[in-house]
Order: sequence, then structure tokens, then C-alpha cells
Amino acid sequence: MEIIQFKDSNIKEIVSLFYETVHSVNAQDYSRAQLYAWASEEEKDTKIQIWKESLNQNIAYVAKIKDKVVGFSDLTHSGHLDRLYVHKDYQGKGIASALVDMLESEAEKCKVLEIDTEASITAKPFFERRGYKVVCTQTIERKGVKFTNYQMVKKITF
Repeated sequence: MEIIQFKDSNIKEIVSLFYETVHSVNAQDYSRAQLYAWASEEEKDTKIQIWKESLNQNIAYVAKIKDKVVGFSDLTHSGHLDRLYVHKDYQGKGIASALVDMLESEAEKCKVLEIDTEASITAKPFFERRGYKVVCTQTIERKGVKFTNYQMVKKITF
């Protein structure tokens, strides 16, 4: 596996990975209506443009195996871990851990005191194993559909 900084040329593969992952991996914890509100095909073209801009502004990494995107993650300069997704066929292989290791290392270099994230029900155990603590359970709404996720935080030690 190779981890590289985000490049614009990876954006379409990243957005496709996002849709596939949400609709397969997260299906164990969310209803069909929630999955479609979270990741609807109609937004794909818009998401490509918006995510290209935000991934270029953030600290963003892409995991590749044999030139195929198998995961990605990004962190704002203020310490918000915005996105972490691993391809549905590559779950449990250490890809998410490798990506978050890179982001946490960058946070340390930038003297960020803590990292926060909004974790799905599916991702919560992963973040807990890495030392993130639940600040609160929250209900968010997208397109009139309600979801549960968790505000989580991890203190960064220098």
C-alpha cells in the first residue's frame, strides 16, 4: 500500500469510493433512506467539484494499492477530521489506521491540540480503539432524514 497526498486526478475515484462504501459498509447500521440521503447519486457531480476544493485546502491523503484508490481521509488545519473512507473490498486491512496515523502525525507537527470528528455508528468503534472519546451523540438531518452519529475528540500529545 502506498499513501500519497491528494491530487485532483484522484477526485472521481475518491467520490465513487465514497458512494460505494456508504451504500455497502454503512448499510449494517443505517436504513436505505438514510444511506440515500447521506450519499445520493444526484449530488455526485457537485460533490466532485466541492470535494476537490476542500481536499486541496485540507491535509488530505489517499491510500492506493496497485494504482487503485482504496481509501482517503482529510483533516482541516484547525483539527477537524472531516472524511475517512476505505473501499468496501479493503475493510479491516489497516488502511484506515494508516491514513489516520498520517493525519495525527501532521496534526502534531502543526501543534494542533486535539482532533475532532463526527463518526458514524459504523466508524465509532474504530475511533474508540484509537483513543477518541465520545463528546456527545447527535442527531443530524439531511434531506429531511435523521441520522445518529457521534461527536468525538482525541487530545494530541507532543
